[in-house]
Amino acid sequence: MILTIAGRELRSLFFSPLAWSLLAVMQFILAWLFLVQMESFTRIQPRLAGLDDAPGLTDLIVVPLFGNVAIISLLLIPLLSMRLISEELRSGTFSLLLSAPVSATRIILGKYLGLLGMLATILFISTVMALSLLAGGELDLGRLAAGLLGLGLVLAASAAIGLYISTVSDQPAVTAVASYGLLLFLWLINMAAGAEGKGSLLFAWIAMPTHFDRLLSGLVRSSDLIYFILCIGLCLIFAVRRLDSLRTRP
Repeated sequence: MILTIAGRELRSLFFSPLAWSLLAVMQFILAWLFLVQMESFTRIQPRLAGLDDAPGLTDLIVVPLFGNVAIISLLLIPLLSMRLISEELRSGTFSLLLSAPVSATRIILGKYLGLLGMLATILFISTVMALSLLAGGELDLGRLAAGLLGLGLVLAASAAIGLYISTVSDQPAVTAVASYGLLLFLWLINMAAGAEGKGSLLFAWIAMPTHFDRLLSGLVRSSDLIYFILCIGLCLIFAVRRLDSLRTRP
């Protein structure tokens, strides 16, 4: 049943003009930024040739590319996730699913997997763009794999946050704005970590870029993986509890 719901949600997303429009705009922006970074690298390459341990394609093109994908995805995911639950609550179609003998856990997991299927397209595009550099140079494949892992975790965590927020209100616009607010909070709170003290350490741990940047640098730590797993797990649990409350509400 989970895969059935996921397949239905994935088809709905791929048949949506909004999803294709967002992917097209994202691909255009990424392609432009990618070409700009390649041009910059080509311009400074003669100076890098004489340096010891000079940064290569991975440092100057791939890492900024993945960082750009993560930031742009934070703007797209709320628009993709706002309709998962909220739109169906508004239209009244979700009551049919709630009345079916399907647990809230299966509904949430199915919806989540469907959204991840759409986001896998973004991850695939990013991978192809990065691997295309092998045609004219060398890449640090270990760091590339760590960066892809980090990007995938950022997308998965952002999708879980957007899914949970979509269960809170039956107004898609409200859920989209709330998702933007929470994701930006998690992305920018590390700005408060510059001061000394326990508070700054807490802000640094809560901030998503703290963990993403370490993965981009090629450092895979269990604490960073646990952060994303906790974020995904808690959001899905909260979403399930919210659906259970909707089902039992008179």
